[in-house]
Amino acid sequence: MILRNKHNNLEIVFEDSLLKEIETIATEHYPNEFGGFLLGKYSEDFKSVVIESIILPNKYKASPTLFQRSTKDLEKLFKKEYHDNNRYYIGEWHSHPNGSTMYSTIDLSTMVEAVDSDEVQIKNPLLLIVSIFNKKMQAFTFYYYSEKKLLPYE
Repeated sequence: MILRNKHNNLEIVFEDSLLKEIETIATEHYPNEFGGFLLGKYSEDFKSVVIESIILPNKYKASPTLFQRSTKDLEKLFKKEYHDNNRYYIGEWHSHPNGSTMYSTIDLSTMVEAVDSDEVQIKNPLLLIVSIFNKKMQAFTFYYYSEKKLLPYE
């Protein structure tokens, strides 16, 4: 699947199977929120980002209206993905059970913190929010982080 952002002309490319994997994981944690990290790479001209896999947190807090992930104990896994597959952090995803795909102020703050972190090497990560109702994904929205704003893909 290919999505395009009208604000920056950046394409997101991913397989339907990856979205299905995210849906399966999100529904397993329903009615609580859950999420993880998006891994992939940019094209040489930086006009496309390819999402190839995800990493799930080992430590997290979750409720129907909250998901707080930890990056503790994941450094080796991120390094392995980079060295073995040339994949790196390109963003994050999480579910909104019985809710919309609109991001919250906490979601925006999480992205600001990620960009301000010394460990993150990109300044425009993606955020994917999936809406889950009755253990089925109803919708999903990708956002592009830029200058403390989240801009939706359509």
